[in-house]
Amino acid sequence: MPVDAKFPPAAAPVALPTAPVTAQDTGLPALLLCELALKSMHQHGLCRLCDIADHLRLAPMLVESLMGQLRRESLVEVRLRGALDGDVSYQLTQAGRARAAEALARNLYSGAAPVPLPAYVERVQAQSVADMKLTRERFEQAMASVVMQPQVREQLGAAMNSRRAKLLYGPPGAGKTFLCERMAALLQGAVAVPYAVEVHGEIIHVFDPLVHRPLPQGAAEAQGRFDRRWVLCERPVVVTGGELTLEMLDLVFDARAGFYHAPPHFKANNGLLLVDDLGRQLVTPRQLLNRWIVPMEQQHDHLMLRNGIKFRVPFDTLLFFSTNLRPDELGDEAFLRRIGYKIFVGPLQAEDYRHVLRQSCEHFGVPYDDAAVERLLHEMHQREGRPLLPCYARDLVGQIAEFATYNGLKPELSPRLMKWAWRNYFANEAAWA
Repeated sequence: MPVDAKFPPAAAPVALPTAPVTAQDTGLPALLLCELALKSMHQHGLCRLCDIADHLRLAPMLVESLMGQLRRESLVEVRLRGALDGDVSYQLTQAGRARAAEALARNLYSGAAPVPLPAYVERVQAQSVADMKLTRERFEQAMASVVMQPQVREQLGAAMNSRRAKLLYGPPGAGKTFLCERMAALLQGAVAVPYAVEVHGEIIHVFDPLVHRPLPQGAAEAQGRFDRRWVLCERPVVVTGGELTLEMLDLVFDARAGFYHAPPHFKANNGLLLVDDLGRQLVTPRQLLNRWIVPMEQQHDHLMLRNGIKFRVPFDTLLFFSTNLRPDELGDEAFLRRIGYKIFVGPLQAEDYRHVLRQSCEHFGVPYDDAAVERLLHEMHQREGRPLLPCYARDLVGQIAEFATYNGLKPELSPRLMKWAWRNYFANEAAWA
């Protein structure tokens, strides 16, 4: 039978939940907490009360009550008691070591205490990315240096206020991935991310340092007023590409460790998820999008534990797809209706292309030259029918800078260096003859 948490109405976001005072306040089974304490002592060699509390991200007084229970069960004993309250060191008894070994045989998780699923759901709803309304002023301020077509600017700005999926399509090198990643600069506000979530006695590892960027710790957090099982982070940005498989969209059970790892869209909750190069995955775009039809429409996903128990988690993310395929190559009209925004990103106008060239020259330290750019536009792009894609501007200037450095030359947009970069970039064999 499914284990479901109710989705409460969104509330005003709070930086971090209040720290639990008692074991009951954590929302976790007492057995799980006690075994976490035993495993941390056995696996990490912790003995001081303050060190165990810090490792579990729980208040020392709460951990002290856990240790009292373990003492009554003859699983730990006091090794040393200092002059100050809380200055206590413990050690495992023989029975305690055996109990810790049994717990570790079931799963090796011995990090921060997890948060229960209902608390996680409530927190995600409270800090929903849907509440982050974007105005034109904010968009223009953040995207002032980004070159894009006016219609693309309008579509992207509006799309950031939509919970529906967004598809950016167009030729390779048009800047689709770049634009999607720049949308991350529009994310506002901090979010609380748990180290792990507990579901029906199982542990799902959520916090990922490659995805979640912690914010500086404030005085209140340092003093223990807030629940340290959560990390205050920037809104997450998850980028996945050709490596994505259907299996990766479900819970990943680590058989050796005995606990689960959250899938990409789980980690991306309250932030942005980009599926780059749609169509290059081992699965077809239709299979991939079919997997997300319910999450895209209902803003929640169903996951399943290894024992068959299903549970529901929020799907609170700005979902972007980037592809070189046309929309009609991805699916039929009824299928594509699930994607709210279909944004074509194509070649630039000449003036915009000049602007990208100027930015590239500044980046690579190459003096900008109007006459050289006109030669590039008319004698190379126009003559060979090459579209004005932003990647060409960046890559050509980069190759000029690299060639100049290698040969000890002054980098410049000279006809010689420009032709060299053009022949090299477009693999024009006839031009080298």
